[in-house]
Amino acid sequence: MKRITFVLLSAVMTVFCNLSAVGAAQVSAEGRPDQPDILIIGSELEGMYLARAAADAGQSVQVIDPRPKPGGQLLEGEMLFLDEPLGDGGEVLLQGKVKSLFDAYKRGTIRKAEQFRNYYSELTKGIAIESGVTLTGIDVRQQPDATGRFVESVSYRTQNGQERTVYPGYVVENTDYAALTSQLGLSRIPGMETVFGPPDADSPDYMAATLIMKFKNVDWGVFQQEVMKLGKQERELKYGSETTVNPTFTWGFGKVGAGYDSGTDHWFLRGLNTVNQHDGEVLINALLVYGIDPSDEAAIRTAMAEGREQTDRILPYLRQALPGWSKAEINGYPDYLYIRDYDRYETEYVLQGTDLMSGRMFWDNVSIGGYEIDLQGTMSSKWGSRRGNPDKYGMPLRAFLAKGYINVIVAGKNVGASAVAYGSARIQAQTALAAETIGLMLGRIDGKYRLTDITPAQMSELQTWVRAQHGITLTGVQAVNKLGGLSEAQKQSFDQGKLVIP
Repeated sequence: MKRITFVLLSAVMTVFCNLSAVGAAQVSAEGRPDQPDILIIGSELEGMYLARAAADAGQSVQVIDPRPKPGGQLLEGEMLFLDEPLGDGGEVLLQGKVKSLFDAYKRGTIRKAEQFRNYYSELTKGIAIESGVTLTGIDVRQQPDATGRFVESVSYRTQNGQERTVYPGYVVENTDYAALTSQLGLSRIPGMETVFGPPDADSPDYMAATLIMKFKNVDWGVFQQEVMKLGKQERELKYGSETTVNPTFTWGFGKVGAGYDSGTDHWFLRGLNTVNQHDGEVLINALLVYGIDPSDEAAIRTAMAEGREQTDRILPYLRQALPGWSKAEINGYPDYLYIRDYDRYETEYVLQGTDLMSGRMFWDNVSIGGYEIDLQGTMSSKWGSRRGNPDKYGMPLRAFLAKGYINVIVAGKNVGASAVAYGSARIQAQTALAAETIGLMLGRIDGKYRLTDITPAQMSELQTWVRAQHGITLTGVQAVNKLGGLSEAQKQSFDQGKLVIP
């Protein structure tokens, strides 16, 4: 159990603590490695965009990672099926540095694990990442004027047993299991139990995790030709609704997934999201596992072993079920699961499903999102559900600031979003853009004022600067409101996950 110390500051400590929470930029400029401007906990890709942007702007950045190797979902989980946010009519919403990753992905120059590792290494070049740490203490303090709390210090143990304490200006939650925010006394945002669970459900529930499957010796040309030569009706009758194979991806194949018997309620093969990595290599995002606690290392190890066994069993099944797969072989296994959902904790604003579907834009936009509300399955509802398809929507800075804290930022999967809104807000590209924007703004502000103190006028200036200097548009975006004709009661029902908007 991680220790939390809550201390009421005396007047004598006022100056020192204000320096810790606000003026760390000036302190760290003197080269103190224990007083970085920004301390990032976890090495998921999204937070690395914040790190890169802030470091390039002259901020001192340090990353400590509880996982044994960096890269999280992308590198260790090998979740290399990138979901692209799109507005109505296929409008591409990619912006910022993450756009270059998607451009290379779509061109085919970044598809394989090693290519992603090279990209990640270049993105994080010059940024210190210390892996395999154990958090041992988080010192939380109260502002003297009671305007908010802040993390005064983070203590941790290195892989070789050294004890260290860091006094950051800002601290960023960038893990997939809320390693920091779960220790700050924040309220958990209700999760999937409110959507798929029974009305009296009081146990947390989460969307399934995934073990990515890797295969080689697949003839993609034959695969695409044989599937797509079938008429739409015949194709969907044989393989499942929406089944499509193009030169890069597949989707659909729900009947193929449903035809596999895992032998257990904890594992399920859904429709096959497959990516062509070239040279006969493919990757499939489809093998779901339910009830995984990513903070439990023993549970992860057990799931990884079971997932490898499931992959071994699935191989002969796919050889029989899919054209072009008769010579397929397993191409190794990832080192970690893809965790898509776990505990999230209250932020200054929590996005709701109606925010997304109405195309709401916020005065403090740091990203523009646009992805269907895709609630992946849980133990009680294995297929999950799509609840609506927004055009585009804003993602406010406040959804990335821990509630009541003046120096805690959340990144990636930790975005403040209700269970319904999270089905779309969780998508990596749009939270990566938010992280980069926040990093840019931190560099621009350079300790002059806090993120939590930003006024609409200051935010407008920052958004204008971000657009002029970095080509990221956060204002003046028009979106289609898809809530027309719904009553207030129906909107409330949608936010609760009880209504689907076709």
